[in-house]
Amino acid sequence: MLYKMNAQIMDAMRPVHVLARHTRNMFYQPWNPLNYGIFFRTVRATMELTERLTDYYEQPDWDLDTTEIDGRTIGIEYKTVIEKPYCNLLHFRRRTRGLDQPKVLLLAPLSGHFATLLRGTVREFLPDHEVYITDWRNARDVPMSDGGFRFDDYVEYLIEFMEKLGPDTHVLAVCQPCVPALVAAGYMAMHNNPNLPKSMSLMGGPVDVRINPTDVNDYASGRDLEWFEDNVICRVPPGFKGRGQLVYPGFIQLTGFMSMNMDSHVSKHFKFFSDLVKGDGDSAEAHRQFYNEYLAVMDMPAQYYLDTIRRVFLEHQLPKGELEFRGEKVDLKAIKSMALMTIEGELDDITGRGQTSCALELCAGIAKGKKQHLEEEGVGHYGIFNGRKFRESIAPKVKAFMKKHA
Repeated sequence: MLYKMNAQIMDAMRPVHVLARHTRNMFYQPWNPLNYGIFFRTVRATMELTERLTDYYEQPDWDLDTTEIDGRTIGIEYKTVIEKPYCNLLHFRRRTRGLDQPKVLLLAPLSGHFATLLRGTVREFLPDHEVYITDWRNARDVPMSDGGFRFDDYVEYLIEFMEKLGPDTHVLAVCQPCVPALVAAGYMAMHNNPNLPKSMSLMGGPVDVRINPTDVNDYASGRDLEWFEDNVICRVPPGFKGRGQLVYPGFIQLTGFMSMNMDSHVSKHFKFFSDLVKGDGDSAEAHRQFYNEYLAVMDMPAQYYLDTIRRVFLEHQLPKGELEFRGEKVDLKAIKSMALMTIEGELDDITGRGQTSCALELCAGIAKGKKQHLEEEGVGHYGIFNGRKFRESIAPKVKAFMKKHA
């Protein structure tokens, strides 16, 4: 019902969206001397704001066509290495020869946003790494004939990807995949899998949400599993490839995230309007780029979502040593050869302080010299993997850690 209602609301707003776009274009005529007056700028700003607020945002393009290596501009080719029903292993292949640089596997979160949310992370690693990423598919576009997807399937995917890339790979998990990444590494270590990565870096992940719980943690842990099944799980309606699939809709996840900081989002949109009126094109474009990504959401498979709620947020299976995979309890102490780094943001309001760094204690088999923790001051959840402080402070330290343990 919720899914259908949301689709009907978006359809109902479509005429408003189209009218706003055409009106904005009509009021922008370069030959008109009044074009740059306050009245015209205010009308255009009003129409663009209306247009954006009534739009439906699809997955953005990667827009990573080149990178710079040793002063040379190198083209980038997007190559799918492994294609799975719910995820592709994507390689950002650099069109040049003779590079002998480390491989890094970026684990993008399957939590409502597309993998393109990590565009800035990919861009930062491209000049000096062979970059791969988990490119998750929108569950509404996966036919029911392809089967379901659960937490264990997620771990299976990660193990397959790591085995494909080999043991000389460094893994960087951002937020949600920190837990399945640890499970995959623990299981691989238990079975002496030769493709265990050289290092694993965990960024702002909910390894143990009992530590300094946030509002997000309280939302997930303050209800029983039946509440989630009854209130947020929807069936994909006709009109999509995944018709009939049970999903946790992206628009519900987006609503939850925005409601946590609604005052901030409202003020940013007022500032956007003001920047348009003033003619501050750079600030307005920065707003567009951020919200084009932030407002583009995807549906998650219902069983995977419910498994995550139960195993991570309600039962805390991993830190308790109770999480099972393929019929065996996963022992993180079995990990010995892999180096481990944890990264947290001082101002992170999604993953509380200590929820990620606790992985260093859980992986007791790793020597102290192979462990490192970084807490970045003045950085929130998004800033851990994107933005100025990520580029100038966090990324260089992560790269140095990978190089040290290559």
